[in-house]
Amino acid sequence: MLNPHAIGMFDSGMGGLSVLREVRRLLPHENLVYYADNAHCPYGSQTEAFVRRRALHITDLLLHQGAKLLVVACNTASIAALDHLRDVYPAIPIVGMEPAVKPAAAATRNRRIGVLATTVTLHGDRFSSLLRRYAQDVEVVTLPGIGLVERVEAGLLDTPETLDQLRELLTPFREADVDTVVLGSTHYPFLRPAIAQVLGPDVTLIDTGAAVARRVNYLLQKHDLATLSTTPGGEVYYTSGDADALAPVMARLLGRPVALKHHG
Repeated sequence: MLNPHAIGMFDSGMGGLSVLREVRRLLPHENLVYYADNAHCPYGSQTEAFVRRRALHITDLLLHQGAKLLVVACNTASIAALDHLRDVYPAIPIVGMEPAVKPAAAATRNRRIGVLATTVTLHGDRFSSLLRRYAQDVEVVTLPGIGLVERVEAGLLDTPETLDQLRELLTPFREADVDTVVLGSTHYPFLRPAIAQVLGPDVTLIDTGAAVARRVNYLLQKHDLATLSTTPGGEVYYTSGDADALAPVMARLLGRPVALKHHG
């Protein structure tokens, strides 16, 4: 059994670890449990109904083990399932992800921003709503990050092939002279150095991991759920995929060894 007062987090795979890093940095004493649904990754290639079913299954798993707060550390799952999860589980605080359109619109100098995200995210109503609310006076160039999730899942962050793929994929951003780019998938922060190398130092890259961590902290305080412990928090990791094969990749992304367990 997991610690009954852990923060539960899940993603289609390894991407949500970029959010976990920020949560751990801000909340060093909280216990964390992370579920990577690698057997069904990437969610961007799945139907919305399928992603919603998986989100319900994983949430049920985490809650039955006592999670006190849930982070849907996946933009695609947030688009497909966040509202439904909140309806089904109204008693638990649930934090989701959304592309950082608002801070990008505030940060841009030339009023041109790029959004790199999955197709599901870019075509979702939540994203359309973000554009209507926060990007009325800026030019927005959207790109589906085809193949990038797979590069992160394989731990191929800075290989020549990854750089070549990014150079081709990001060409529309360079041609449009965007000066701010939203990393609209939790996988993409792991590619930040490579993306920065391709786009150059004058392009600002924005993701929402730190903002999500601050939201988690706020909700813990609001609902009186914060731990009273002063010792470092523990971490438990699950995957629906091959734990033995995936553990080295997860360890590379986190920068430390990981004990990864299989759970379907």
